[in-house]
Amino acid sequence: MAHVVLDAMGGDNAPGAVVAGAVEALAQMQDLSLTLVGDETAIKQCLEGAAYDANRLRIVHATQVITNEEKPVMAVRRKKDASTVVGLKMLRDGAADAFVSAGSTGAVLTASLLILGTIEGISRPALAPLIPTTGKPVMLIDCGANVDAKPHNLEQFALMGSVYMRSVERRESPRIGLVNVGVEEGKGNALAKEAFPLLQALPINFVGNVEARDVLLDAADVVVCDAFVGNVILKLSEGAAILLTKMLKEALTSKTHYKLMAAGLKGALRAFKGRMDYTKYGGAPLLGVNGCVVKAHGSSNAAAIASALRQAKGFVDGRLVPTITEEMAKVHAALAAQTDAKSAE
Repeated sequence: MAHVVLDAMGGDNAPGAVVAGAVEALAQMQDLSLTLVGDETAIKQCLEGAAYDANRLRIVHATQVITNEEKPVMAVRRKKDASTVVGLKMLRDGAADAFVSAGSTGAVLTASLLILGTIEGISRPALAPLIPTTGKPVMLIDCGANVDAKPHNLEQFALMGSVYMRSVERRESPRIGLVNVGVEEGKGNALAKEAFPLLQALPINFVGNVEARDVLLDAADVVVCDAFVGNVILKLSEGAAILLTKMLKEALTSKTHYKLMAAGLKGALRAFKGRMDYTKYGGAPLLGVNGCVVKAHGSSNAAAIASALRQAKGFVDGRLVPTITEEMAKVHAALAAQTDAKSAE
């Protein structure tokens, strides 16, 4: 049974939506147990009247909360009893298998680095959400952790993304693409040009450069970029989804006969809305830290929290951290062997 620690005080809708999401997740997954970290009184108030298996849910009291307005490093160091800090320490100490929070991204990232550290061979972690496409969801890595990445960071992101898709999403040979302004080799800025041959040399299914317009058109299973580019793509795709849904609704309600047609298309429209719904995809795994960490969207509702918990469980069941560690060791061994061979020539 996977045991996940949930930051009950993180997010715009905490603790109500977070606790409701926890209850929903327990009902959906019988092989899941949870620890809610935060203000015990507030959590218990949110649980009043809810039906859940008390044997699979416990509460750990934490007296402090880190807000989005605080400087992450100072807050993490100063607020030792913050729900984020307490939860990650439980993960570090083996009291849990994974940690989920919808709280401050900076705080989750900083606390994860300070408390868990990184996997050997990984210099920087990356946030890697799944976003909807015309095919299966695509992983966008990085979208929020490293706005000034180096070529070797993108190399590591590509490897971790490939491992995640194989281990958690069960895609046998995931296609890895590098976000660029053109598909031809040699295109792009210095970062893209230097990263291209590094990704080519990895033991992954590298499909080359992918233009931004093709990210949502099933051009790859994982698209690699620095966090500045990734965050722009993520926010633009979220805005496009909202715009498309709004325009479709306005068009279908503009005239009486359109409304009648929409009534007949109710099932198709519901399916369309479901494919565009971010709550199904949970959160963004923080790949590269030495532990299973999922950062849920700050505005997550109960359904989104439940999805993030399901994602964290998949993280654990797929043995993602050990697998990434093993893959990094293999890559470094191969690179060392190449270096030794060249030295011997």
